[in-house]
Amino acid sequence: MRAVVMAGGEGTRLRPMTANQPKPLLPVVNRPIMEHVLRLLKRHGFDETVVTVQFLASLVRTYFGDGDELGMHLSYATEESPLGTAGSVRNAHAALRDDAFLVISGDALTDIDLGELVAAHRRTGALVTACLTRVSDPLEFGIVLSGEDGRIERFLEKPTWGQVFSDTVNTGIYVMEPEVFDSVEPGVAVDWSADVFPALLAKGAPLYGHVAEGYWEDVGSLDSYIRAQADVLKRRVDVDIDGFEVSPGVWVGEGVDIDPDARLSGPLCIGDHVKVEAGARVGELTVLGDNVVVKGGATLERAVVHDNVFIGPQVSLRGAVIGKNTDVMRAARIGEGAVVGDECVVEEEAYLADGVKVYPFKTIEAGAVLHTSVIWESRGSASLFGPRGVSGLVNVEITPEYVVRLASAYATTLPKGSTVVTSRDASRAARALKRAVISALNASAIDVHDLEVAPLPLARFTTARGDAAGGVVLRTTPDDPQSVDIVFLDAGGGDLPPARQRALERVVSRQEFRRAFPGEIAELTFPSRTVETYVQELLRTVDTSGVDEAAMKIVLDTAGGAVSLVLPSLLGRLGVEVLTVNNRLDERATSESVAEHMRDLERLGDLVSSSRAAFGVRFDHVGERLALVDEHGRLIHDDRALLVMLDLIAAEGRGGRVALPVTTTRVAEQVTTFHGTQVLWTSTAPADLTRAAAESGVLFAGDGQGGFVLPELSTALDGIAAFVRLLGLVARTRLTLSQIDERIPYAHIVHRSVPTAWAVKGAVMRTVLAAAAGRQVDTTDGVRVVEPGGAWALVLPDPAAATTHVGAEGADAAEAAELVTIWAEVVEATEP
Repeated sequence: MRAVVMAGGEGTRLRPMTANQPKPLLPVVNRPIMEHVLRLLKRHGFDETVVTVQFLASLVRTYFGDGDELGMHLSYATEESPLGTAGSVRNAHAALRDDAFLVISGDALTDIDLGELVAAHRRTGALVTACLTRVSDPLEFGIVLSGEDGRIERFLEKPTWGQVFSDTVNTGIYVMEPEVFDSVEPGVAVDWSADVFPALLAKGAPLYGHVAEGYWEDVGSLDSYIRAQADVLKRRVDVDIDGFEVSPGVWVGEGVDIDPDARLSGPLCIGDHVKVEAGARVGELTVLGDNVVVKGGATLERAVVHDNVFIGPQVSLRGAVIGKNTDVMRAARIGEGAVVGDECVVEEEAYLADGVKVYPFKTIEAGAVLHTSVIWESRGSASLFGPRGVSGLVNVEITPEYVVRLASAYATTLPKGSTVVTSRDASRAARALKRAVISALNASAIDVHDLEVAPLPLARFTTARGDAAGGVVLRTTPDDPQSVDIVFLDAGGGDLPPARQRALERVVSRQEFRRAFPGEIAELTFPSRTVETYVQELLRTVDTSGVDEAAMKIVLDTAGGAVSLVLPSLLGRLGVEVLTVNNRLDERATSESVAEHMRDLERLGDLVSSSRAAFGVRFDHVGERLALVDEHGRLIHDDRALLVMLDLIAAEGRGGRVALPVTTTRVAEQVTTFHGTQVLWTSTAPADLTRAAAESGVLFAGDGQGGFVLPELSTALDGIAAFVRLLGLVARTRLTLSQIDERIPYAHIVHRSVPTAWAVKGAVMRTVLAAAAGRQVDTTDGVRVVEPGGAWALVLPDPAAATTHVGAEGADAAEAAELVTIWAEVVEATEP
């Protein structure tokens, strides 16, 4: 059987180490990762191997040649442009069409028994057998769900925590029959897990998984690269280490010169012809490449030093990576997680802080103190985006400098000359930070249409209806006046989809921002009549018939937010008597506490009942959500407000669908069934709700937190449109909100949050699925287990915190509480 080694990846997350060499050639304990892979293949009898190459392909071919030195025969299949995991193997079709073959990545470190994998493939008669393994954090990998017989049921690439139903992941090692090529179009970029395998599963093709024992590490980030070195030194993975083990855990190569007064603390590895002078200290988990010189007084701990590096006296390296042919001069200090690329010079007494990246061929001047990269800035975080965009404490996590970098990265993902819409809430922090956004966009050749202070629905509407390529909105984080959210929009006015978020994150991580030439600096304009255009379209699309005849009185509280700028244009056209409260911009309103919010809702209720109004509405400070008060002045809680809106819309719609998150009470199904309407269940992610709202036949969507989507106007949350829609519905139904609320069954839902370490979240979901065996299970988001009587429990990992949320609904509060306790105990009892 032949093997295919995929060696075409760029390794962008490992830059600057991969800036001028392909990822498969990165050394792990002084051997390229791909050499470890080839030796594993050789050990299991794979002598004939095809290597697929694309990025810096000549370097791979030059290093390994025809494979004679390894006792193998290597041939190469070169991609002119990246073809993806499946496309690259399809490119080698000519050498693989006669028999089954094995596919393995050239940049993953493993000692998995490939013979067992091949035997499993032959036993099942599969078209494809995927090698699987279990990991503690499955977010960065493709999750595979399979039955008891090993037959694969589902592939899920790069899941969110709500989609982590198992900690069994795809290693990217496969045994395949040549017939699989019938499903791969030649010359087209296509991936196995994302494209080919789901299509084969849909056709009923026999795809099986084999859960392998042994070590596997996808060396795709700096952390995993350092971890792989340590695991080899600790002998957690069965690979060969060059050199002689002169004492337990200390390997040295040929021609080394180690002074007796040098201190070595294993495990560590020292390459050929290395010199370590007296007084130097080489600590545990350190790897020194060939021809390295370590001068007296230098200290190295958990450092990875490539070939031909000079380490001067009194240098301190801790958890850093130093590229080949680099000189680190006297008393320089390089911190944890810092990376210095190939052929650099770090001069005397320079300091590189933790996480700093220095790209190849750079010089760091003597005495320089670097907390940022020598290109532009420090290393980006693993994930910039949270549930509300990019969020953080003002002037601590979200500083003007950081905002400039984010906006520059966003601009880099757009063509020069594009237009971006910007807006903000009334807070001073949002005003200051928006100025940084505008400057960065203009400096990156992006024109800006600034709405100044504007409701978020208006900003989304203006972005979608104009010629803008996207938008940026800054607002105070709800319930956290010390923090700010930066919301990036796509051309349709929705939040950036995950693929666009990852593209922006890659730009920040690589720190490769585009700059405009002086003649390309873009313009800032302030478009006119945006409010009037929005109001006109709102009244054209949202049904307000019956409002004039109903002669209702309404109380509206804008909470001193941006909705106050829209109401004057809107209310004059509605034909309804309105009492407005806080109908002015107030920069202090964005910093209200929860207690102040509840106090203002009580005041709104008093005004509604005393004025005999039909109902009251309080908007949030960006007009995205609203709270309802009935005619008696009683607050209708968000979950009940969703049911009230749902009942009214479904009663008028008499058909169609409504989109709701899986956390919604199943009373919603009773309401919709009564009115002949169907529920389209979605995950709790706001982007999923808005995508569902855009589907054909969807009348309405709501998130149960005061957010509503009216698809006739927009697929985004819009509190202003929701108010207008509710006004028309109440006018036509001629029922009060309390009457509508009372005719809807009461829901008994109990919630609990269980602290859960990140490392065990995948195991938690696997345990929950196993515990739910034999019962109806819904995995739209998290795991929802339906009991025979209709009660249900939902186990949902939090995407941003070390927490798992457990919710349950029963016929009464006692049943719901009992279910929550049962499943919370399952979560708590899970071991990694």
